Amino acid sequence: MRTASVDRTTKETDISITLNLDGTGISEISTGIGFFDHMLEGFSRHGFFDLKCQVKGDLHVDGHHTVEDTGIVLGQALAKALGDKKGIRRYGYFILPMDDALALCAVDLSGRPFLQFDCDFPAERVGGLDTELVREFFYAVSYSAGMNLHIRLLSGSNAHHMAEAIFKAFAKALDQAVETDPRIRDVLSTKGML
Repeated sequence: MRTASVDRTTKETDISITLNLDGTGISEISTGIGFFDHMLEGFSRHGFFDLKCQVKGDLHVDGHHTVEDTGIVLGQALAKALGDKKGIRRYGYFILPMDDALALCAVDLSGRPFLQFDCDFPAERVGGLDTELVREFFYAVSYSAGMNLHIRLLSGSNAHHMAEAIFKAFAKALDQAVETDPRIRDVLSTKGML
């Protein structure tokens, strides 16, 4: 089983995450931001990742540190669970529809961090989550995991649907990328390492 647990405590947040890449989509999420919990539950369920995520953040300030630091720790857990990346497909992509929203996500677990995020939300908030923090979360995940990540909203008018489509498209693309392939005996790179 490819699993990892990561704890991170700062003056702003106290975070504990356990991730199982070979799970069934079971989650226990508590971040203090209801809509963010909903997004992480969707990520877990649609990627078939078992995810335990307990976060205590300085929400009296705002949600920024909570969301960004959760992305950092999730990225670290992903990198740890993948280990040397032997046998994984490395690449994954998905286009996910959700009512009015259509989100595209492509992932390369190359070890080189990069985020391209082309998404404009029509509302500043969905529930208790500032929509500008969606980008901050994925930036943190991509850099902590060493992942090349492209996310684009192709259409959408409802911010809830748009955010949910993004998280689910990411889950599906990542599920493809972490999947093992018996034809890949080492790592899928001409360099011999990822």
